[in-house]
Amino acid sequence: MNIPTTLKKAAKTALLGTLALGALGTLAAFAQETAPAAVDAAAAAAPAVPVPDKGDTTWMMISTILVLFMALPGLALFYGGLVRTKNMLSVLMQCTMIVAVVIIIWVVYGYSFAFGGGTSPYWGGLGKLFLSGVTPESTAATFSDGVVIPELVFICFQMTFACITPALIVGAFAERIKFSAVILFVALWVTFVYFPIAHMVWDSSGMIFNWGALDFAGGTVVHINAGIAALVGAILVGKRNGYGRDNMAPHSMTLTMVGASILWVGWFGFNAGSNLEATGGAALAMINTFTATAGAIIAWVAVESLSRKKASMLGAASGMIAGLVAVTPAAGIVGPIGAIVLGAIASIICYYFVTVVKIKAGYDDSLDVFGVHGIGGIVGAIGTGIFASSALGGIGYADGVTMGAQVWVQIKAVLVTIVWCGVGSAILYKIVDVIVGLRPTVEAESQGLDLTSHGEVAYHS
Repeated sequence: MNIPTTLKKAAKTALLGTLALGALGTLAAFAQETAPAAVDAAAAAAPAVPVPDKGDTTWMMISTILVLFMALPGLALFYGGLVRTKNMLSVLMQCTMIVAVVIIIWVVYGYSFAFGGGTSPYWGGLGKLFLSGVTPESTAATFSDGVVIPELVFICFQMTFACITPALIVGAFAERIKFSAVILFVALWVTFVYFPIAHMVWDSSGMIFNWGALDFAGGTVVHINAGIAALVGAILVGKRNGYGRDNMAPHSMTLTMVGASILWVGWFGFNAGSNLEATGGAALAMINTFTATAGAIIAWVAVESLSRKKASMLGAASGMIAGLVAVTPAAGIVGPIGAIVLGAIASIICYYFVTVVKIKAGYDDSLDVFGVHGIGGIVGAIGTGIFASSALGGIGYADGVTMGAQVWVQIKAVLVTIVWCGVGSAILYKIVDVIVGLRPTVEAESQGLDLTSHGEVAYHS
């Protein structure tokens, strides 16, 4: 039977189509079988994306808020209660504006200068200007030895340290400095003094960091830095009018006690937060923040009772701050018993500087910033090298490092901070004096900075 040519062609086409579909089906099945293997191989080859730990992130956000709580209202009330009534608001205003100004500076260039990823031993470079490259997804694992938290949280945590440090300084020349001078000095000081020291001590490329210096939460960066700048400021700004003649007693020890207590509470974020994760290291810093402070309070009150025959609330508050300052560099490094001893030793030395050295030297450190923060920071930084010893209950030293070697590194870190801050601060005070002047008029100072600088008063009779 003859099949028409058209039908032959149609049959041939249908057969080829069937074969093609079969081949495609086979290829699809093969692809489905091999795809998981290819995906698994690609996943194994790709680097793991750091995922922030939710618990650590939450802890660091809480710690950041606690450190801000230290500055506002803690430090503001502590200082405010220590000055005379007519200058109460001036101190509150200075603390408030310092926090606001430093926040802006920090996000514009401060974070970059301190932790910008540069390899210089002295500053972090320009890589993070205006928080360039920082997103809600970026992490700060490189700053915390494998701990992964959002970079924005790390930025905020370090920002609160940058805010409170210059705020500490103003206590040295409280009641006698222009508001404009304070703000200009702080802007210059964080730029040329604080950010470089923060980089040198805490960044992995920093000079002091690579010496192996131990500074858990800011003995050098915060307290020695602020204390030295305070001493230089107290000398260059000069004494208060009537110093040594007029009654300059604190106007409200109640507010000072409230402020000191807030500082102690906030300090747990300061110290335990510096562990950067919610682990046993944070717990160690936490208990040391309790024990060192308690030891320092008791030591100050005991010495004061022996020398003055009375124990004062001012003494207890001063001892509280001295203990907190001393344990700051040691918080996650020494043991709880070592922290008690360190706090007590620092408190006694600070008491001597506040009641003897300052009087003999003749400088007017209004609220004893150098005597407590500067001296307490120095004692704490050097003491960290001693009490870090495992024989004394500490976590021990790096392999091959002896106590003597570690203490020498601590001393070098202290000396660099003193020189860098002392020289830099002196230059900056002089610059500010030329531009806006440091002191208000005698009349303005006598009337009180609340009215003459801000046009308001803290209390109405």
